[in-house]
Amino acid sequence: MKADSLFSPFQFKSLNLKNRIVMAPMTRSFSPNGIPTDEVAEYYKKRAAGEAGLILSEGTVIERPASSNDPNVPHFYGQALEGWQKVIDGVHAAGGSMGPQIWHMGVMENHYSGWVPAAPFEGPSGLNNPGLKNGNAMTEADIADTIAAFGRAAADAKRLGFDCVELHGAHGYLIDQFFWEGTNLRDDQWGGATLPERSRFAVEVIKEVRRQAGDDLALIIRLSQWKPSAYTNKLAATPQEMEAWLAPLVEAGVDILHCSQRRFWEPEFEGSDLNFAGWARKITGKPTITVGSVGLSGEFLAAFSGESSEPSSLDELLRRFDRGDFDLVAVGRPLLADPEWARKIRENRTAELKGFTKEALAELV
Repeated sequence: MKADSLFSPFQFKSLNLKNRIVMAPMTRSFSPNGIPTDEVAEYYKKRAAGEAGLILSEGTVIERPASSNDPNVPHFYGQALEGWQKVIDGVHAAGGSMGPQIWHMGVMENHYSGWVPAAPFEGPSGLNNPGLKNGNAMTEADIADTIAAFGRAAADAKRLGFDCVELHGAHGYLIDQFFWEGTNLRDDQWGGATLPERSRFAVEVIKEVRRQAGDDLALIIRLSQWKPSAYTNKLAATPQEMEAWLAPLVEAGVDILHCSQRRFWEPEFEGSDLNFAGWARKITGKPTITVGSVGLSGEFLAAFSGESSEPSSLDELLRRFDRGDFDLVAVGRPLLADPEWARKIRENRTAELKGFTKEALAELV
């Protein structure tokens, strides 16, 4: 199947995209002391020049003492903003669009290097996995300051000229730690027996982003059912539970739902072949981004254990896209390894598509 439909334009609020291909956020850890370098700016500029419609940055952390477990993950505050200004200026010069993924990791395992942040890790209950404590339960003051810091980061993104902002609410990090009953054991207003109750933190973050950055900036949230420690986890086990989860996020001000799966083709619920993004779009009426092993065999987490991947067919993706299941398609490893991937797809240069190996994680190309 030809991929022509992926190269139709997409407009929504502050987004004016030339095509439907999104560079997925991928942590690279090439920003010493949290400062993006000129090499980082060039890395993103190459993807814009290679015709990725929207670039979402690697996760970039907010201004909290323990928002990161890695000294080389970029910040989105202070001196790091000068580096991000170079990034977005370069992307725009190459004709691209970009948003930062704003992040707080929450309670984490200690970094393999032995580096630790200036304060203990923090989360809803001090847990990084059910039954595993490696941080502090956040106080009311901690929560209020964290919410404000998310808002500041979004306002800074708008001031620097970014085209949108994405909140990282997936994969077991802070916002997701509030969602998950396994890591949110609170009995106050930030916890609860139901997913909508545990979504209050995310709702307040979204409201604060809107308060500080305004209503015109396109706001994306990345969500996942699965966790790195629980591949089969379902925050929402039914479409009704998913609606109870997503509707308050949309009401608070989310514009686009970025629906992370390990494999985009897997159905979310029995009785329908719709994936996560398909159900989210059906339930909310909002645009969605699908992601999960697009364009390559295997899946991303397996790459860390050395599994290589080869280019794979886009036929099933295109079938679902043309059916209207989702609006945008996020691509990870293919764009990490090859900045020209989107152009090669548009020009049907499939013989030139590259595979992916673990070694690609060790350099910026």
